[in-house]
Amino acid sequence: MNSRETVLGRLRAAVGEPGAPVRVPRDYRREAPPDVDLLVDRLTDYRARVHRVPEALVADTIADILPASATVVVPPGLPPAWLPPTVTALPDDGLDDTRIAATDGVVTAAAVAIAETGTVVLDGSADQGRRVITLLPDLHICVVRAAQVVAGVPEALTRLTPYRPLTWISGPSATSDIELDRVEGVHGPRTLHVVLLP
Repeated sequence: MNSRETVLGRLRAAVGEPGAPVRVPRDYRREAPPDVDLLVDRLTDYRARVHRVPEALVADTIADILPASATVVVPPGLPPAWLPPTVTALPDDGLDDTRIAATDGVVTAAAVAIAETGTVVLDGSADQGRRVITLLPDLHICVVRAAQVVAGVPEALTRLTPYRPLTWISGPSATSDIELDRVEGVHGPRTLHVVLLP
């Protein structure tokens, strides 16, 4: 008998025979009413800029955010009506990283938004595009519909497909060093604008 077997033998003797498996309750809170105001508060706390506008004003809002003659990356399924005529839309048809990083920003839709955590989730759908287009530009404008807002993470998970490339965004990219000096834009966009539709 070696040391390993001695230790395991002592553990078995102390614990005894295994009993029946314990049933873990899985009755997570679901279907709580979404609180759009809470989402706005959380996003603002994370230093995102939130614009609550009707869908008819999305293009005007984006025009106010971007400088005139800005170039933005857009996923292939983004509604064209969301883009103002003052910007140049660069559709992502497999753009290389250098071209994406050189743009003034990116405009996408979202899959779901979580009020409790102030998180916007993208799933790579046609109106959201590849993950890289939301990480390289310094500015991300994300359009979220109020119907996409859920109360908490359990509700969000029921709306998401787990095998899709999920990107969870809670404010602009930020990190801090050992002295807690906050630096934004290290791992993604320095500026996040959320255009929230009714």
